[in-house]
Amino acid sequence: MISNALQKARDFEAQYGPHIPDEERPAFHVTPTIGWMNDPNGFSVYKGEYHLFYQYHPYSNEWGPMHWGHVKSRDLIRWEHLPAALAPDQPYDASGCFSGGAAELPNGKQLLMYTGVQRRRDPDGFLHDVQTQCAAIGDGINYEKFAANPVLDEKDIPQGWSAIDFRDPKVWRETDGNYYAVVGDRTDDGSGAILLYRSADGLRWEYIRTLDRCHNQYGKMWECPDFFALDGKQVLFTSPQEMMPVGLEFHAGNGTLCLIGDYDPAGKGFCRQYVQAIDYGLDFYAPQTLLTPDGRRVMIAWMQNWSTVGAKPNRCRWFGQTTVPRELSVKEGRLYQQPVRELEKYRSGRVVHRNIPVSGEVNLPGIQGRTLDMTITVRPTGGESYRWFRIRVAKDGVHETIIRYRPDQGTVKLDRVRSGLPHDIVHTRSFLVRNRQGEIKLRIVLDRFSLEVFVNDGEQAASAVIYTPQEADAITFEAGSTALMDVEKYDLVFDKEE
Repeated sequence: MISNALQKARDFEAQYGPHIPDEERPAFHVTPTIGWMNDPNGFSVYKGEYHLFYQYHPYSNEWGPMHWGHVKSRDLIRWEHLPAALAPDQPYDASGCFSGGAAELPNGKQLLMYTGVQRRRDPDGFLHDVQTQCAAIGDGINYEKFAANPVLDEKDIPQGWSAIDFRDPKVWRETDGNYYAVVGDRTDDGSGAILLYRSADGLRWEYIRTLDRCHNQYGKMWECPDFFALDGKQVLFTSPQEMMPVGLEFHAGNGTLCLIGDYDPAGKGFCRQYVQAIDYGLDFYAPQTLLTPDGRRVMIAWMQNWSTVGAKPNRCRWFGQTTVPRELSVKEGRLYQQPVRELEKYRSGRVVHRNIPVSGEVNLPGIQGRTLDMTITVRPTGGESYRWFRIRVAKDGVHETIIRYRPDQGTVKLDRVRSGLPHDIVHTRSFLVRNRQGEIKLRIVLDRFSLEVFVNDGEQAASAVIYTPQEADAITFEAGSTALMDVEKYDLVFDKEE
């Protein structure tokens, strides 16, 4: 049964969403039908197609009472907007249907598991948003909320932990036939932890163990967890709030955390061995993964930053977008990520330049555009290393976005000071890269309103939103002293008809 609240949201998006021209959106990154988007939810395979839900407020480009928006795809690149899947319409989710996951059930239905929020007054008279985990079951379009919701509440968390910060279930089905879910919570020391639950049917859950705790080391509350095996290791993702900066690895505020280790489900559980950020750019939060039918672990995230959500273009009718889906791997205790290989089928117009000496600013024939996939390899010439190397994209006489490499410092820097954002927010971020005797390989994916950089075959990634006018499509290269450069560039072409 479709509630009045859900029907209202569907009617609104059906009326206004189609009026947003294609050219006002990214070509291949997911945006909301209309209004506001934040965390990706329910990233999953259902009946042979990829489904992605997202935190959604259709009525405004500002955060508001959370719904679930919905898109699907056959190839992770071209996405079809579907009607909103969930709306806050029950007492247990009256203040919002917050983040969660999805899994296919043996009977052919799809299970959604999400955080329901309701406002309660405590004994001292203060209002709090109490969070519980809820379920809905549907057919890929319409979903019926479980009559016995919530399926997890404050009685299912360790004693003394928080019912106010208990959220974001990521659910999956294991080969043993059981369903598992990881959920974030705030512990008795005020910092975050990730809890593991198990269910035989996806509706009746039992607490298994605490996978890992923050102990006030990496931020405070741990949101949006994910937990999966990859290349002989176990990986735990989470998005901490209130991070303190740690060198160039972690920045202040809302960050992302990748913990890599071993997992013994019958013994000590998860034992972390390696710790790193997931993305080193300006805009990345709340990643979620799925396992593709051909065995790849693929991640998608919200390509935005909570600290910069006020920096919207004037009169924008949508706000928020996802990253390009990324294939993940673990090599020597480090997370690697590259755009999914499906992106390559949209490549067109290959342009290659080899062994180009670069000192002063250089532009090359055929190297320009705003929707492209380009790989640049830079190396020293002779025995002398260059001091720095800059790539300027989305450039005209006023605007540009800069990627700079300093081999002496081993740093890459993103600079979007002149990238069209209307407010004085954080516009630069630097991060350390592995020293390869002055050589670096940068793959740059541009899509109208975003820039994603993949360093040294995916050893690191950095994402940033830009709002430069689309006519700003020049690309130039520049070096301090002289460097040698190879460039391979493809336009990314998306016809109306597939």
